[in-house]
Amino acid sequence: MAGNLSVSADIANSGMKAQAERLRIISENMANADSVGTTKDGAPYQRQMVTFKEEVDKQTGAKLVKVDKVLKDKSDYIMKYEPTNPLADERGYIATPNVNPLVELMDMKEAQRSYEANLSMLKTSREMNSKVLDLLK
Repeated sequence: MAGNLSVSADIANSGMKAQAERLRIISENMANADSVGTTKDGAPYQRQMVTFKEEVDKQTGAKLVKVDKVLKDKSDYIMKYEPTNPLADERGYIATPNVNPLVELMDMKEAQRSYEANLSMLKTSREMNSKVLDLLK
């Protein structure tokens, strides 16, 4: 019985690790939302996204979540009209990152809720495991 509860904790822990990595990437996106390239031909920061994959633990058979890849968002850069900017093209536009702070905040809230749900599952699993051990004494 205690072994099954331990597996539940492992699953919740893998979810927390995956969401923590997702939060890290979202933080990078937010931090670079206003950055621009350093040369006229240099591209600005490109938004990143995290993808997840299922991984089966060979010992327990538990299906864990892992970060699969961190991908670059291929959407267009946001063009801003700033003719006095030295990085502006011949039409007066500069390319800015394809980061939408509202989207990032929404993703952050979703990752936070998922992290908290996994944390709650981990706490519950530990409490149940402790109760089983108390019964076995």
